Amino acid sequence: MGERKVLNKYYPPDFDPAKIPRRRQPKNQQIKVRMMLPMSIRCSTCGTYIYKGTKFNSRKEDVIGETYLGIQIFRFYFKCTKCSAEIAFKTDPQNSDYVVESGASRNFEPWRDEDEAVEQEKKKRAAEEMGDAMKSLENRAVDSKRDMDILAALEEMRSMKSRHATVSVDMMLETLKDSAYKKEKEIAEELDKADEELIKSIAFPGSKNYVRRIQDDEDEDLDEDFGQSPSNPCKFPDDNLKEKEIAEELDKADEELIKSIAFPGSKNYVRRIQDDEDEDLDEDFGQSPSNPCKFPDDNLKD
Repeated sequence: MGERKVLNKYYPPDFDPAKIPRRRQPKNQQIKVRMMLPMSIRCSTCGTYIYKGTKFNSRKEDVIGETYLGIQIFRFYFKCTKCSAEIAFKTDPQNSDYVVESGASRNFEPWRDEDEAVEQEKKKRAAEEMGDAMKSLENRAVDSKRDMDILAALEEMRSMKSRHATVSVDMMLETLKDSAYKKEKEIAEELDKADEELIKSIAFPGSKNYVRRIQDDEDEDLDEDFGQSPSNPCKFPDDNLKEKEIAEELDKADEELIKSIAFPGSKNYVRRIQDDEDEDLDEDFGQSPSNPCKFPDDNLKD
């Protein structure tokens, strides 16, 4: 049984390839190739957007009479995916890009404008330096300065990275704790100073800067609410408690004094001898020697 997929063919011993007639092909024959769309375009017929990377069966041909530095320029034909209108574009070796010729328009690409601006700047600089040596020297000086600035920035970044590499987590935490402690200490000192200034600014009764103000009814009501009196505006509830204790002690002393007095008729009473002056005093107070504890109200009752 013969091989189904023949890879090698039999050539007889008397085979002469020069005797094979050559086919005459057209000079600019189109070749069918399958390719991916190198850019995003919009069909001019139906308005369909065809995006970059879409696969097509296209026809390729050489552009006659157009080359760039000996590089041949090619043209491609393919059809729209919706309306089947023919679209053509060709290569642009000068800009390493493609140019749409007919049937569609290329979508806006912002980076292409930037590249074009950079390219124009280069062309302008080359035209300026063409016949001016001083301008060329100035441009080279500007470029060298820019390079030095870039190198200095890179060196600074490297040194910063090396410094950060030596810092450990424990050192960082310790530094944060120290800074927090210092801040708390400063805040406490400021509060103490503010309290001292406030105390110095207060004029207490008896001081040189004390000025007594005239009180109205509202002030009296507030003083009563807080246990203060108009005669002593600096009096507080603690002072009232002390006064109560003193009053209680005085009441006890009065009771003991009254108990220690010996009235007539009591066991401890001792009658003294009266003289003329005592009799005059008794008469003035309506008392008699027979009843020295008798007062005018008792005479009226009698």
